[in-house]
Amino acid sequence: MATWRKVDEASRRLAVAGVESSHLDAQLLMAEAAGVTREAVVTGSIDLSPSVLKKFDAMVARREQREPVAYIVGHKEFYSLDFEVNPSVLIPRPETELVVSAALECIAGRDNARVLDIGTGSGAIAIAIAVNAPSARITTVDISADAIAVASSNARRHLVEDRVTIRRGDCFHMLDGGAALGTFDAVVSNPPYLGDAEIASLEPEVHSFEPRIALSGGATGFDVVQRITSGAREHLEANGELIMEMAACHMGDVVGEIARAGLKVVDLINDLTGHFRVARGRNCA
Repeated sequence: MATWRKVDEASRRLAVAGVESSHLDAQLLMAEAAGVTREAVVTGSIDLSPSVLKKFDAMVARREQREPVAYIVGHKEFYSLDFEVNPSVLIPRPETELVVSAALECIAGRDNARVLDIGTGSGAIAIAIAVNAPSARITTVDISADAIAVASSNARRHLVEDRVTIRRGDCFHMLDGGAALGTFDAVVSNPPYLGDAEIASLEPEVHSFEPRIALSGGATGFDVVQRITSGAREHLEANGELIMEMAACHMGDVVGEIARAGLKVVDLINDLTGHFRVARGRNCA
């Protein structure tokens, strides 16, 4: 069977299952099954051996159940880097790249800058910073041992394990028996910021597959954001910054929390849809 015909057949199956990006997903799954690029799938220049077809059909069946493509193929691109992902970590999203860009701007020109990444998950933010700021040293914190394993694997994958320290903790509270956290030039985070009711209303790819611990910020979605904001100043050097992703609906509350924590709001960054997505608060004391 021609590649295009097999992809089209899978695309129709996925569309019936409610997958909006059915054709793109079918192409991506075929590329993964055949071990080629998506461009090779589009041009049809691949070998559809029985083993490739069997693997592809199994992947399509999983996608029909609305499992995210990133979990099926086991990796996701973020900040032009490829990261291992599995259901124990949140899938990195394009809007979170704004946190990385803001952090790199914050630490530019600071020799041996120290960065703390709270709720690191796959390690995408921390590792992207480490790769793009070769003298920076990053400490990451996550409450999930499974997520820590994924982040550790990604740090090795991108050859930054000597500059990325991965610890188990809950926000600023360490759970690994090690030393307390010190101070940093930047504290960054993509924390859980969805309300419990909001999670239930999201597409199946999110509410049925992504880790709830990485999504839920409590009843209002603000619990973890508030804990990070209120504790940030004591862990920031002079002119250090808290750089945090947030829900657009929390923008006013986040600004208020940053001010109450003794930090100065220096920027509110919009994502590509025009929604407030990242807040920057500076320790000017």
